[in-house]
Amino acid sequence: MRTIIVLLVFSLSIFGFAQNSSTFELANGLYNEGKYQEAIDAYTSILEGDVHSAELYFNLGNANYKLNNIAPSIYYFEKALLLAPNDKDIQNNLAFAQNMTIDAIQKVPKVGFSRIINNIVNTFHTDTWAKMAIAGVLLFVLLFLMYHFSYATSKKRIAFITSIVGLLVACFSIAMAFQKDHLEKKDNPAIVYVQESRVMSEANKTSEELFRLHEGTKIQVLETYEDWQKIQLSDNSIGWIPLKEIKLLKDF
Repeated sequence: MRTIIVLLVFSLSIFGFAQNSSTFELANGLYNEGKYQEAIDAYTSILEGDVHSAELYFNLGNANYKLNNIAPSIYYFEKALLLAPNDKDIQNNLAFAQNMTIDAIQKVPKVGFSRIINNIVNTFHTDTWAKMAIAGVLLFVLLFLMYHFSYATSKKRIAFITSIVGLLVACFSIAMAFQKDHLEKKDNPAIVYVQESRVMSEANKTSEELFRLHEGTKIQVLETYEDWQKIQLSDNSIGWIPLKEIKLLKDF
């Protein structure tokens, strides 16, 4: 009975994959024919099946860009970039879409020691830092054993020094892995999804209006209170915006 269930699940997975591939090809055909809204509907139907890929989001971004849908095009290009951060086509098309936005927000650069640390931390992914830490620990253990069982003074000296280097690499990599993980959890980007949004000083409509944002602007969500989100811009401006007026990028 269990074997039958496993085979049934496997068969359904194969069927779902084939169906999604067929829909994806259909959507691509509609896009090539200039039927961009129909292509968007077809791509979206794949998303509704809980299927996510950089290619799917990239094509959704392109189709929305063709229709001058500013917020959706930027949103989907940003989603694609999360899944394929080094893809040049996605980066280029996102830059074109961002040129359609109204808000020109200057990014405050990090300076000094903080910038150096951030550059080092962002050199590798959390998993890579973790693997480097494991490699450093293994190197330390092997070389320390070599030091312990060696009789020659020169070999003991080399093994000891190198084992200490391995231990330092492990400790440094662990620190960087934790810092990278902290930055990734803290990073909560979103896109303004309405034509114009009023950013308030507090989480209510009667508070002071600080400034306005327009569709397609990328923001960072700091915290949530009821139906409001506390946000921060790249120039470090902070305010509150209604939850319904933005879409979080890391929601898959």
